[in-house]
Amino acid sequence: MLLTDVRAMVNASLRDGRLPASQKTPSTPLLKKPPLHAGDVKSYRPVSNLTFMPKVVERIVAGQLAEYLQSIGLMPRLQSTYRRHHSTETVLLWVLSDIFCAADRQHVTLLGLLDLSAAFHCVDHDILIHRLQRSFGFGGTVIAWIQSFLCDRCTQQVSYAVGLSAIIQLAFGVPQGSVLGTLLFLLYTAELFYVIAQAGLIGHSYADNTQLYISAPASSSISNRATVRGMRGGHRCVDEK
Repeated sequence: MLLTDVRAMVNASLRDGRLPASQKTPSTPLLKKPPLHAGDVKSYRPVSNLTFMPKVVERIVAGQLAEYLQSIGLMPRLQSTYRRHHSTETVLLWVLSDIFCAADRQHVTLLGLLDLSAAFHCVDHDILIHRLQRSFGFGGTVIAWIQSFLCDRCTQQVSYAVGLSAIIQLAFGVPQGSVLGTLLFLLYTAELFYVIAQAGLIGHSYADNTQLYISAPASSSISNRATVRGMRGGHRCVDEK
């Protein structure tokens, strides 16, 4: 009997293209780490404390979207989050394999580790919806449901002593603590890999952590370092007469 009721509620949400207001809760700021100063607002992370039902709906929506994207090859190939049989180990093996292959060709590799600050807070809702429609073919009820998910779910409220602040509507960010928020962030940043490729670099990501690297012949690296040292010392380059 309970399963029948849950199925009916989930199907009604998906059919109507909206997440009921009763299944949305404002974000609650939680301290990121115990050593951080409790009086500094930067020490907090807004987390959505959800009840059972909205978690079920979100997990079903996230599963259907991920399956659709994987089936037609639209999941970012160099992003290991939310991809079947992928994990942080996938990123490590991929990057190390490229570095070792470059070393076999007597190339050296420059590796940069990028970690976006407050990444999940910076998602512009209008840009996200536009990209979902243009790049991934979402429309109709799907877009309506995602807009409903973002509309009243991206709110914030502070609890202090025995009182609660007013609920503030947020124009940016995806709900942290939600199942669907991570997937929406990945689709929002998917075009980053085109920018990386156009710059002649290679990148591989897990969520908001990106490994960015480029390889070059070791001989050119030595020559470039010597040239830079000569320029710093105010002398002519070593290969000049």
